[in-house]
Amino acid sequence: MSKRKVIITVAPTGGMASKKQNPNLPTQPKEIAEDVLRCYNAGASVVALHARRASDDEATCDPAVYGEMNALIRDKCDIVLNNSTGGGINGDMIHQLNNGLWEINFEERLKGMEAPGAEMCTLDAQTICASFGGKEILVPTTPTRIQELAEKMMARGIKPEWEVFSLEDIVQDVSRAIKAGQDKAPYFINIVIGVNAFQGALPYTPRILQMMVDHLPPDSIFNVSGIGPAQLPATVQGILLGGHARTGLEDNLYYEHGVLATNVQLVERLVRIVRELGHEPATATEAREIMGLAPLKQ
Repeated sequence: MSKRKVIITVAPTGGMASKKQNPNLPTQPKEIAEDVLRCYNAGASVVALHARRASDDEATCDPAVYGEMNALIRDKCDIVLNNSTGGGINGDMIHQLNNGLWEINFEERLKGMEAPGAEMCTLDAQTICASFGGKEILVPTTPTRIQELAEKMMARGIKPEWEVFSLEDIVQDVSRAIKAGQDKAPYFINIVIGVNAFQGALPYTPRILQMMVDHLPPDSIFNVSGIGPAQLPATVQGILLGGHARTGLEDNLYYEHGVLATNVQLVERLVRIVRELGHEPATATEAREIMGLAPLKQ
């Protein structure tokens, strides 16, 4: 009997953390591409990319930055490219409202799917409020915005990675979109758990993660992204439940308590766990087959 293949996604940068928090965080295209190659060689088959401005390392969804990253990475390896349409909590992405709250600009988020090379894009299927640096930042992704994101991805041949933070995201927003034909099976759903800074996001406990997996739509495959201290236990549980796993400095800056991590260290640890559990990390080609992506053109 062949071993089950587990997709390992590396999220090297994100749209929130800074080099002040962990100097190992890659932020510029060349630096990210070099780090991604190391993670690919260690066993990662998908990369979840966030773009940063060259001037100050703050968040952007500038297609030119994504395009440069995508091209640099593709020149090095065949890892699956997944660009963010979530953006980040500073830089080009936010503006202040008249009531004192901040908001992530939806038009800027849309730019994340415009760069050539993107095979997947994140689709945040919820409206949340994120608290960072004394700001309360609204991230409104209403049903019509979910539809717009999904339809524009389909028109570009991009596979959505549905980002869910709570049970209602699964049973309401994602299920509604699937029923409306806004994605094709298999549906790739990323369960993000333990995001304490997001209002409405669920903390990690084994029972909560089990509940979310139990309510996934038919014909879906799932990935688990545990945030901070939840990363290791949540991803291991996700693998045991038959899912796939994400790691990287976007989600967790530490290897263990008080010890800063590198992306490669986190990938290497997850690869060891996958193999100790009797499985095998999927190659990029196998990951595309599992998720229903088109083969990479030679």
